[in-house]
Amino acid sequence: MFKSIFSKLIAIFLLILTVAFAVTGVMMNYFLYDYVTEEKAVTLEEAGNWVNNVFEFYLNLIDLNDYASLAYAEILLRDTLVNYGKYTSSYIWIVNQDGYLYRSNWNMPASIAGKYTDDTGYVKINDPRNFSKLIETETTIREVGDFNGFFKDPYFRDLGDVWLTVARSFKYEITGGKETMVVIYLHTPVQEVSAARRKVLKYFLTSVGIAIAVSVVMIYIFSLRLSRPLKQLKYAASRLSNGEFEKRVNIKSHDEIGELARAFNQMASALENIEKMRRGFVANVSHELRTPMTSIRGFVEGILDGTIPPEKHSHYLTIVRDETNRLNRLVTDLLDLAKMESGEMKLNITDFDINELIRKCVIKLETLLLEKDLTVDADFEEEDLMVSGDPDAIERVVYNLMHNAIKFTPAGGKISIMTRSTKDAAEITIKDTGIGIDESELGMIWDRFYKSDKSRSRDKTGTGLGLAIVRNIINEHGQSISVKSKLGEGTAFTFTLAKAGANTAEKPEKP
Repeated sequence: MFKSIFSKLIAIFLLILTVAFAVTGVMMNYFLYDYVTEEKAVTLEEAGNWVNNVFEFYLNLIDLNDYASLAYAEILLRDTLVNYGKYTSSYIWIVNQDGYLYRSNWNMPASIAGKYTDDTGYVKINDPRNFSKLIETETTIREVGDFNGFFKDPYFRDLGDVWLTVARSFKYEITGGKETMVVIYLHTPVQEVSAARRKVLKYFLTSVGIAIAVSVVMIYIFSLRLSRPLKQLKYAASRLSNGEFEKRVNIKSHDEIGELARAFNQMASALENIEKMRRGFVANVSHELRTPMTSIRGFVEGILDGTIPPEKHSHYLTIVRDETNRLNRLVTDLLDLAKMESGEMKLNITDFDINELIRKCVIKLETLLLEKDLTVDADFEEEDLMVSGDPDAIERVVYNLMHNAIKFTPAGGKISIMTRSTKDAAEITIKDTGIGIDESELGMIWDRFYKSDKSRSRDKTGTGLGLAIVRNIINEHGQSISVKSKLGEGTAFTFTLAKAGANTAEKPEKP
């Protein structure tokens, strides 16, 4: 049901609007009811004060036995009840402390008065819930209801059976200094309250409808803005899964979707680079394996079919042996590099003298140095420089770097080896006076099988994995290696090792 973003947003927004408007509507309903009721009750209480003044004047005339003026007072009291009843849209009763209505023909329909007239001939209004409290002390009581079923009478059908009643009690002195309590009841139907509530509810519901309509339109527009880039990402991801690594998304927003798009493009670029490296790796491996295997096959077939005369068998078998050794070195280097990159390489960390290790490497390469008449200049800051690392792995690093220096340095050149001690590390630099490396190629020399035509064309014995292995070994030690080179002036490789007893840095992520 809620499969699309639009339907989910519509459901959420409608739920929020429904809850918000429901809470607002209920609070507004109670507020209006209380407000209108309060205003009406205040009006009735003020009317009760005027009726009290007139009734007090009426009682004073009775006490004075001024019958001439009494007729005027009765007319004044009756008109007051009638006029204030019309003004406040209410029925006004004056009830004595025994519950009898003064002058029952005033302000009460005769059909209703007859039902409440007892044997005395007077209308008796008894409110058992509040009447006793009213005649005990002067007070004011408000009540909403049908006044003990009084206003359920069919006579009041058109006005409703819910009325607001304000009852006010007053204390008077009568003949002989006695006191009596009189209760003035003012009843008004709550139709005005209900009408106001209905009118406000009408406008409220109209505003709710408009708000929902506008919200749906806005949500639709917003969902389009939200779903369009997501569809682009979905389409690009499907293309990416089919191997089209050059696919990118063009989303320029600066929100979370924009960040997701940029992360997606970065991922696609990384996958494209990995794919290029994979293809290049396969091509390089295929080439590196095909070349010696082709040579071996050709020479063996020439020997077997007699193309190569017997007196040259030894020469070509020597070439076959060298090519076989080259294949063996290539496979060994590939296995070692795979172990390093997968984290399977286990280092045997011990303390050793790096200067002594360099001396051993120079001795091992003595034959190659003599063949090219190369000079080795060793500059050790300290006679013994103890470092922490795997001696076998570091020997491989020094051997590979020195072998490269010998390979690309012309005859009669010089190789310089320097070791320096810093606060927590030792720096080892191997520098040659060879042909150098172009600056544009410095960042690529660490790639597997990368060979510069200028620097590698003279020597075909290397596997193209030496520098990749060197960098992985240094990274496994948590150290760094850098290169500086200039065409025609030579190349210098510098790497660091932790000094014996020093805290080694955290191992960085593999590049």
